[in-house]
Amino acid sequence: MRSNALNAAGVCLLAGLASLPFLVHPTKLVQAATTWVPAYAANGDMLPPSNYREWVYLTSGIDMSYSPKAEMAGQSVFDNVFVNPESYRSFLATGTWPDKTVMVLEVRGARSKGSINQRGHFQDVGVMGIEVHVKDEAHFPGKWAFFEFDSLVKNGALVPAGAPCYTCHSAHAAVDTTFVQFYPTLLPIAQAKKRLSEAYQKDEAEGSAEK
Repeated sequence: MRSNALNAAGVCLLAGLASLPFLVHPTKLVQAATTWVPAYAANGDMLPPSNYREWVYLTSGIDMSYSPKAEMAGQSVFDNVFVNPESYRSFLATGTWPDKTVMVLEVRGARSKGSINQRGHFQDVGVMGIEVHVKDEAHFPGKWAFFEFDSLVKNGALVPAGAPCYTCHSAHAAVDTTFVQFYPTLLPIAQAKKRLSEAYQKDEAEGSAEK
């Protein structure tokens, strides 16, 4: 957040530019990629969503785990979550996800030493892994599926339906098997539109009772 002085300076700068139109060059608007329909190879692998960083950013977590006994392998990581813009706009209107929703979880290492940083963490340049959660009702019996990518130059492998990620999401996700409870801008929308799952509300009630 900027100080009042900086805010005032910014207002003055904008006012000055507005009064001098001959100094402002026309700019070409660059629109982010908005359309990416999930596509698959003949063997069932998913084609990589290579433009996902032009999508809507939802949240970041650091060293998150859903198991109390989980241990980190000596490396802190950030999880960044993105969703395709069409599905994001639909969620804003309905509080839930439409068919063809594509969510990308990007894993990057957390660094603490670099440049002038003295404390805390920042994200590494390299991507450690990518996971996609896709809703494709005509393609998957359970509507949703997970794919794991080693990189964006290779297709993603389907995670088998019996894997723990499916049961965990079904048992604890706030909205339509997705962890909206960790998306701070979307949770209030789902709550206002009464889309929160009974499983999530039970988890919340039990967590509050333990405090």
